[in-house]
Amino acid sequence: MTERARSVLAAAKAPDAGRAVREFVAQAGRDAAFQLEACVHCGQCADACHFHRVTGDPRFTPVYKLRPMLKAYQREAAPFAQVKEALGLAPPEVTAAELHEWSELLYDSCNLCGRCTLACPMGIDIAGLVRLAREGMAAGGFAPSDLVKAAERSLDTGSPIGVRWPALKRQIELQEQETGLHVPVDAEGAEYMVVLSSIEIMAFPEAIGALARIFRQAGATWTIPSAGFEATNVGVQMGSRDVAAELLSRIVEAAERLKVKCVISPECGHAYSALRWEGPNLLGRRYGFEVVQIAELLDRFVREGRLRLRGKDARRLTFHDPCQLVRRGGITEAPGRLMHGVSANLAEMPGSGAASFCCGGGGGVSAIHRAEALRFAAFESKKQQIDATGAEALVTACGNCRNVLEEAIEHYGMTLPVLGLTELVAQYLEPEAGAR
Repeated sequence: MTERARSVLAAAKAPDAGRAVREFVAQAGRDAAFQLEACVHCGQCADACHFHRVTGDPRFTPVYKLRPMLKAYQREAAPFAQVKEALGLAPPEVTAAELHEWSELLYDSCNLCGRCTLACPMGIDIAGLVRLAREGMAAGGFAPSDLVKAAERSLDTGSPIGVRWPALKRQIELQEQETGLHVPVDAEGAEYMVVLSSIEIMAFPEAIGALARIFRQAGATWTIPSAGFEATNVGVQMGSRDVAAELLSRIVEAAERLKVKCVISPECGHAYSALRWEGPNLLGRRYGFEVVQIAELLDRFVREGRLRLRGKDARRLTFHDPCQLVRRGGITEAPGRLMHGVSANLAEMPGSGAASFCCGGGGGVSAIHRAEALRFAAFESKKQQIDATGAEALVTACGNCRNVLEEAIEHYGMTLPVLGLTELVAQYLEPEAGAR
C-alpha cells in the first residue's frame, strides 16, 4: 500500500475540517470553478434527481450538495476573495459539524449517476463536481465509515468485501465442472484479460462459466489473473484519488505482467468508469492495452459473426441501463442490439437509455448501511419505469445494479427475476458439437 493511500485511511480516524477545505480548494481548478460559478439556481437538477423526486426534500437538490465546496472556494480562491474577507462579505468558514451533516448529502443521497448533469441547462457536470467534493470529504476524514472500511479491505486483501484468490479459484473450479470448459488463469500473451467484481464472484459466479462459453465460440484467447482480478474501485466511490490509483495499478500491473492486448471490464458500472475513463489520469500515463466493457465486446463479437445466437427468450423482458455504462460511459447502443438478439418480446422502459433512473445503489450508496432506507425510497422512481413495461424479467449489465435491484424488488414485494446480460447471451449461443 502506498503512503498516500495509507494517509487517506489515517485521516478518517481524525476528521479535520481544515484538511477538507484545502482539498476542496485544490479540486476547484479552472473548469470546476467555472462550473461552480455558473449555476443559475433554476431547480432543473432537483426534478431530475430521484432522491429529491421521491422525498420532496429540498436538501437533496443536487447542486445544493456542493455547498461546502462552493463556500470553501468562494472564501479562499474565488476572484476578490481577499477583498470580500476584508469587507466582511466572505462566506463563513466551513466547520466540522457542517461536513458531518453534509456527508449524508454527498454520499447517501447521490449515486453519481449524472441524471442531474443531463438536465442542467448550463451544462454543469454536477455529478462530476460531487465526485470532486468527495475528494475533500475523504481527505478531511468525513467519508462514511462503511466506505472507509471497504477501502481498507480493498487495500489489504484486494477486495472491498475481502474476497481473496482462493475464493475465486474455487468458483472457477465449480464453473469448470459445470461447463466442462477450462478457465485459463495467468495465461501470458492472451488476447483478453478478464477482471471481475466481488459481487460477480460471490453472488453471480455463473458469469465465469458464461464467459468460458462465449470465448470458446468466439475463438479468442483469454485469461483471469490470480492477482489484480478485482475490478471494483471503492477509491472512486469514497472520493480518494490515491486509493483509486493504488487499486487501479494492480489491474494495470496484471495486464502488463501477462502481456495482454485488452482488459475486459466486467458487468460493473463504476469499475468501468474507473478503469476506462479515470484510470490513465489517475496513474499519469497511458495504458499499453485497450479497455472494453463486456457488453461492448459481446456486441463486437456478434457483429463480426464470431458469436452465433440461436433462439430467443419468450418472456417479456426489459433492460435496466446502468448509469456509469450508458449515461456516463457512452455505451448506448451495444446493450440494445444484444437484447434484441436474445429477446422475442423486448419492452423498453419509458425514459430508457441516457435518461433512465439509477437503481439507487451506485456511487457507493449500496455499501452505506445508514443509507438503506433512503435507497429503498429512491427505488420508487425505478419501480415506476419497470412497472410501465409489464416485464416478466429484468436484465442489466452491472452486477452491483443487479444486486441492488434484487434487494429493492424483494423490499417492495415484487416478483421479478433479475438477469445478467452476459449470462443471457451465453444461454442463447448456437450449440457446438460436444458442448454441454
